[in-house]
Amino acid sequence: MKRFIQNLITKKAQKVIAAHKPLIIAVTGSVGKTSVRNAIATILSAKFQVASTIKNYNNEFGVPLTILGVMSPGKSIFGWLKILLSTPHEVPQVFVLEYGIDHPGDMAHLCEIARPNISVLTRISPVHAEFFPSIPALAEEKAVLLSRTAPDGLCVLNADDALVMGTAGHAAAPVVTYGFSESAQVHASNYTLTTRTDFSFEPGETFSTVKVDVTSTDHDQLALELVNILGKANVSAFLPAIAIAKHLGLTHDEILSKISEVKLEPGRMNPIPGIKGSLILDASYNAAPASMAAALEVLKEFTPVDPGRRIAVLGHMAELGPASESEHRMLGMRAAEAGVDLLITVGELSLHTQRGAIESGIPEDHTQHVSDAIEAGRWLDPHIKKGDIILVKGSQSARMERVVKDVMAEPLRAQDLLVRQEKAWE
Repeated sequence: MKRFIQNLITKKAQKVIAAHKPLIIAVTGSVGKTSVRNAIATILSAKFQVASTIKNYNNEFGVPLTILGVMSPGKSIFGWLKILLSTPHEVPQVFVLEYGIDHPGDMAHLCEIARPNISVLTRISPVHAEFFPSIPALAEEKAVLLSRTAPDGLCVLNADDALVMGTAGHAAAPVVTYGFSESAQVHASNYTLTTRTDFSFEPGETFSTVKVDVTSTDHDQLALELVNILGKANVSAFLPAIAIAKHLGLTHDEILSKISEVKLEPGRMNPIPGIKGSLILDASYNAAPASMAAALEVLKEFTPVDPGRRIAVLGHMAELGPASESEHRMLGMRAAEAGVDLLITVGELSLHTQRGAIESGIPEDHTQHVSDAIEAGRWLDPHIKKGDIILVKGSQSARMERVVKDVMAEPLRAQDLLVRQEKAWE
């Protein structure tokens, strides 16, 4: 029955695309898909009517549902019948879609549902690698998106990721690159982060400002000022959006008019005030080796004023396959390199993270291992001091948002600020 319904909604979505011919922009990668998708959709809305992926609808069911503009009815047969018999609402000029894969063949199927006119490949990391024999094999699967892109379209690649750049030969359309690398055609430079000088973080305040210059392929330079958006990884999400906007004819002023409207989804390195005047870097949505490394780099950018400390609360990284133990141990080494003063590791796999950190120089009495996120929050609560910068990150299954909820200054705002607050996650 599941496959039968999937085939029916796929055919219905394909008919919508064939009839209305919207521009399809597809975003894939191991990390950063949602932030890039949001940036593209927001900036293009200056000129076009745009729709983008609903929630995390990025698979063989989610992509057709986004195109049809409807939510999944779950197990309701009547709900599915209603979708199949209904007429779609107004179809937008542009769809910005996430394409997520777990198994070989997934990307080809998604491209059959909606062939992209423009494709974006963000980063490649060993997340969702369980069913692939190697990371290069995972990269080859993601590169199918580039090979299925319409020849008169555009393939947008992250120049800061060697694995991504290694897929460029698969591109069926012209390639444009983005990143902090000097070789990038849409190039970010002069990145600076400014934080509060008193290191007392209270609700309602501006916690940080990032400034960065972006030079595009036509040599136009945009000076971006991003409030409460942290880290080069989040800045990088704006770059493919700018590249695509330029390709589609948006002006300098149209692009800048939408920059401040780009908002990060909950759990994507959002600064949230914590108890006792601390600051939480909430990256609790999910985790992969590349995104963990990027998050620790953001933590490293903060230099707390005594008695404030850099604190990292790190849950496990799921779906890493044979690389799991080595990647968790490497994460501990990266925590030491980032100058973490106090490390809390969460879950059995994260024992390897704790060991890697101790081996790399973090004193053992500056580490604490706990079994789950609830225990982590309870342990952390009495140990927080004014001015502490607290990074919280882990895979979805680690439920690290529970740590944030335990130590945030405004727990009554959890529904608005945190991931996985719906009843289904209780």
